[in-house]
Amino acid sequence: MADGAALCRSETLHGQPGQRLSLANGDAVWVALQGAHVVSWQAAGRERLYLSPRNHWDGHSAIRGGVPVCFPQFNQRGGLPKHGFARNSVWTAGQALVQDDHVQQDFTLSWSAQTLAIWQPRFEARLRVALAPAALTVTLTVHNLDTRPFAFSGALHSYLAVDDIAQAHLHGLEGQSEWDALTDRHANAAAALQFDGEFDRVYGAAPAALRLQDGAQRLAISQSPSWANSVVWNPGAEKCAAMADLPPDGFAHFVCVEAAQVFTPITVAAATNWQGWQRFQVLTD
Repeated sequence: MADGAALCRSETLHGQPGQRLSLANGDAVWVALQGAHVVSWQAAGRERLYLSPRNHWDGHSAIRGGVPVCFPQFNQRGGLPKHGFARNSVWTAGQALVQDDHVQQDFTLSWSAQTLAIWQPRFEARLRVALAPAALTVTLTVHNLDTRPFAFSGALHSYLAVDDIAQAHLHGLEGQSEWDALTDRHANAAAALQFDGEFDRVYGAAPAALRLQDGAQRLAISQSPSWANSVVWNPGAEKCAAMADLPPDGFAHFVCVEAAQVFTPITVAAATNWQGWQRFQVLTD
């Protein structure tokens, strides 16, 4: 579907079905139907997301990189498989909305016999992927189709590409609460985060956009207030070497900056919905 400027079309990547959204300026995003997983975002002439070359691409193993949707559980904080079942489920692509300089598409996952076997609520999750010049917005909406409230945790677990993690800096979290998951230490965030070894910390979400500085490249990262936390993660060299789905030097080429709900689950009342988004914008001045 196209109007001559923006375009949306079905396209496979590594043998997996998905959707490719593109703009006349060359910006493009590719979304796998498995997990409604954004696996590529090209903007201003550069790939902005990291995708591991060691993914299995078998249609059910978790995809390492891009923007995984963690729902309805963050990490192992509950009785479900790690990060929930959404990232390993097949979502349904909806009709795209195409304009001159903007294209967006919704992807939907609904309750089924398979989800009921491990998680009781009846729900519908919708992920909206919206592409604009030098900008990408990913929005998760969770509808409660049940007669009782339910609670969930989760994240948009974004892997942002960097040329060299040792030279990358993340700004904008200064003074926010910080929990270091590696040392179980609580503190307030520094003005700039730098990465030398494994890094795994949960922050209170900042009110303004964060800025990832990667050499001459800068990326603004913002999230809706409905996400209480921001998670920053990099496995470091030692842990990366032990991960089968990452190359030994993979850690050097990404940092995860996640819009997340970690400590306090979100409660969704019956017949209502919750919505949370994360937005990336390439900065040129």
